[in-house]
Formats: sequence, C-alpha cells, structure tokens
Amino acid sequence: MPPRGRKQTEPTQPGDAVLDALRKVCDRARAATGADAVSGVPARYVAGPSSTEQAADVMGVAAGHDLAVVARGAATKLDWGLPPTRVDLVVDTTSLTGVVDHAAGDLVCVVRAGTPVRELQDALAGAGQQLALDTPFPGATVGGTVAVSTSGPRRLLHGTLRDLLIGITFVRADGVVAKSGGTVVKNVAGYDFGKLLLGSYGTLALVTEVVVRLHPLPDARRVVAVRTSDPAAASTAAAAVTGSQLVPSAVEVDQQGTSPGTVTVLLEGIEGGVERRARAAAELLTAYGSVDTEVTTDLPDGFADLPFAAGGTGLKVTSSLTGVADVLTTARALSGRTPLRVRGSAAGVLHVGVPAGTEPAHVAAVVERLRATAAGSGGSVTVLTAPQSVHDVVDVWGPVPGLHLMRRLKDEMDPGHRLSPGRFVGGI
Repeated sequence: MPPRGRKQTEPTQPGDAVLDALRKVCDRARAATGADAVSGVPARYVAGPSSTEQAADVMGVAAGHDLAVVARGAATKLDWGLPPTRVDLVVDTTSLTGVVDHAAGDLVCVVRAGTPVRELQDALAGAGQQLALDTPFPGATVGGTVAVSTSGPRRLLHGTLRDLLIGITFVRADGVVAKSGGTVVKNVAGYDFGKLLLGSYGTLALVTEVVVRLHPLPDARRVVAVRTSDPAAASTAAAAVTGSQLVPSAVEVDQQGTSPGTVTVLLEGIEGGVERRARAAAELLTAYGSVDTEVTTDLPDGFADLPFAAGGTGLKVTSSLTGVADVLTTARALSGRTPLRVRGSAAGVLHVGVPAGTEPAHVAAVVERLRATAAGSGGSVTVLTAPQSVHDVVDVWGPVPGLHLMRRLKDEMDPGHRLSPGRFVGGI
C-alpha cells in the first residue's frame, strides 16, 4: 500500500522518474507546458499540493532530484523581480486554499497560502472583520502577497503586512515543515522567520499557511479628495492631513504626467464621527485646491490601484513623508518627454508607471533620476516589472544595504540555491 496521505498513480510518461515520484506524493502533478514558463524561462514539471504535508513531500522530491523550484499562486506578480535562472518545478499553490481557523473574538485568522485575498475578505466580512490590507490584483493569493510584500495606502493607519503577520507555516528547501510565530497577538522571542520570508520572492522557503491579525470592518466611510495645482501643493496637503487629528485610514496621491494631481483622504469609523472628520478634512484641504466629499460604504473606484500598464515598466519608490514632494516634482519634470503616472501612499511608498514602448535607455534614465531623488530622503527605487529589453539595461534592485547578510541567510536556508534561483536581489 502507498504511504498514508499519498496518491498512487501510474505515470503517463514511462521512464520519467521525476514525474513518477511527484505523482506518488501529490494529487496533481504533470509535465509542464509553455504556459507554465516563468518570465520566459520554461519549466519541466508542475505539482499542485493540497496540504502542507503534500507540499513537504513535493519539496522532498525536488531536493532528491536537485530541482529548481518556483512557487506560483494566481501568477498576478510572477513577473516581478528578475527572471529565475532555471525552473525545473513549478509548485502551484491554488489547491492550498481555505480558512483553517478564524478566532473572531481574538481578531486572528489562520489561512492557507493559495487562498485568494478577496475570498478571504469575503469570508471574514460575515463576522464584520477584515484583513486591513490593500490588494490591487483581484485574484492575488495570500502566499503571493507574502512573497512580494505588497501593501497600499491603508498602511498609514493599519501598517503593512509585516505588522499584520503573526505566524507562518513553511516548507524548507529540504522538505522539512517549520513554523514561526503563533496564533495570538503577542510578542514572541526567537528568530521571526515570518518577517524573513516576507518579501523574499520565494527564495527562502515555500509558504503554506499564515496567521494574520484582523480589524473590524468600519461602520462608515467618507472620501475627501482635493485637486492640486502642483507637486508641492499635493505633498503639503497630504502632510497637513497626516499631521492633523483626523486619523485617516489612508492618504493617497495620484499624479498623471504634467496634469494637476489629486490627494484622496479615506476616513473610516462610526457614522457620526466619520461625518465630523470628513467636514473637518474638507475645510482643511480647501486651502490647496478644489475639494470633493463622497459618502460611501465602499472603497473609492481605483483606490490602491497600481499605475502599471501591460508591457510597461512598474517602479516602487520609497521616501520619507517630506520627500514625497521631491519624488512628485521629479516625476513631473520627467513627464515632459514620457508621461509618468505616480500613485501611492503619502506615507512615502509610491508607484510609478512608465508607458509601454518607452525606449529602454530612457527608462534607465528615469530610474536613475528617481533613485537620486529618493536617496535624498533615505528612500530607494525598485523595478517591479519591466520588459526584458529594460531588464537588460537597468539594475532592477539598485543599492541594497545588508546584502551580505541576505546572502548568508540564503546559504543557510537554501544551501543548494534551488528556490527561485536568481529572482531576488543580488542574484539570490
């Protein structure tokens, strides 16, 4: 009899020992097709485990056959970072779905990595709760969100995924299951692997479950937006709101080319309190431009969207709060030749979209100028997604402090360098 929990099937390709081994331990395993390529790098096999135990078995097979592994959820951000140097096995997490446990009274949830974030939000909404995290891609999975550590404008009040992540279950490169953190909101001693895996682009381990801290859904929302004439006015308006007593959930800035910008303030809470704060926000912002106030129970259209178009280049720019004006000013100056779209949190994390078809040399010049500007306030610029022609002439990650420590961690957790090899900073 096959071992408990393993599926015994006959291989469809006799003589393929790897595929045979994968099918013995996983419900879904097959030879890869052209559609399974990662950033143009072809894959050999695809396995879709449905549990942490199956994922561990799959990773064990990969270790035994020296396979390079790339994890894939909904593939909404699979082209971010650098193309992997090789892809032998794609681990498809879309069968690792569902809420494992929802302790509503403790505002804590355990969820499998392949669960779409939108499905998680729908499940939590029935208890009047939410994962207070912006997800610009409708189908993005929890695991993929952890892998690239995306967050949006509501980071201003609720923090990033780093602040919401309590615990994590993962499979090491050798197939061993490990856990970090817990299932309650408290500080724990020891090495926090959850924070290490966050934003590591799948280069350290395969995430199978996460434990997240939740927040109540707000009773009411108001959106107050002001159209500003120039980047300085937009930055000053945003700073005025964030430095006030209004306690906004988010302050989002949006600038298209050389056109006037928009600062959008999201206020959430109980009905009466939100209404008073919205009136105060409108009064405060009248000094900076034309103000609109919207009564809504939903997030505004386009809120937290990334300004990237298919085939274009997408950048992530970080800066201090006071450095936002400089980033917006530089982007507007560069838009005289190629219109740039800038959108993001006034807390200092902006995204910039460079149109498709822009000459790679000009994209490189844009990145260089923005990096110089961001560095002035301790920030950085990362190329999240770009055509290969841009990859050929641009340093995707730029200067990275502590790179030697990151390499040591990679050597320790993945000594064979088989997990998403070459995809992350410094060729990790």
